[in-house]
Amino acid sequence: MRHGKKFNHLGRTAPHRKAMLSNMAASLILHKRINTTVAKAKALRVYIEPLLTKAKDDTTASRRVVFSYLQARYGKYDKNKKDDSRFAVEELFNIVAPKIASRNGGYTRIIKTGFRLGDGADTALIELVDFNELYNAGEVKKTTRRSRRPSKKTEPNAETEVKEEVKAAEETVAEAPQTEAPKAETSVPVEEKTTSEEEETKE
Repeated sequence: MRHGKKFNHLGRTAPHRKAMLSNMAASLILHKRINTTVAKAKALRVYIEPLLTKAKDDTTASRRVVFSYLQARYGKYDKNKKDDSRFAVEELFNIVAPKIASRNGGYTRIIKTGFRLGDGADTALIELVDFNELYNAGEVKKTTRRSRRPSKKTEPNAETEVKEEVKAAEETVAEAPQTEAPKAETSVPVEEKTTSEEEETKE
C-alpha cells in the first residue's frame, strides 16, 4: 500500500526503480545530459542532486556513500572507455565536483522537448547546468547572502560626481561678493494742475 508515499513509483518495483535511477545517474555524470521522460527526469533530479552535493567533499566516506548509490566500481579512468558506467564515481569526483564547487544547489536543468511519437509520452532533456557553455554565456552568478549594512567602499557613480560638481559651483557663486546694480532713475512727468483744481485746494 502507498500510505502517503508521495514520490513517483514510475510503475516499477522498488529494486527496479533503484537500479534504473542508478544507471541514469551514472549516464548523466558521464555524458552531462540525457534524454528521457519528464517523470523520470524529475525523479532523477531528486536522486542525483544530493550525490553532487556529497561529491564536493572529496573524502573516503563521501566516495563510499556515492558508490553505494551509483554501484560504479573504482578504477583507473580511461578516456577511451568513457561510456563505461563503472567509472562514473571517478568522473564525478575528478571532473564534475570541481566545476560545481561554487554552486549552492540546483545542479541540474530540465528542458521539455515535446512528445514521443510511439506512445505520446512527455519527453525532456536533463543536463548539468555548469556544463552547458552556450546557455551560461551571459549568466551572472548571484550571491544569496544579504546584508542590511551598506558597504563601506562604494564606487563613485557618474550621477554623484555631477551632483558634487553642481554643489561646488553653487557654493562658489554664494561666496562671491554681490554688488547691487545701480538703479535707473525714472522720471515721472508731473501733470500741471488746472485752475479749477487749484481753486478747490484753496477752499
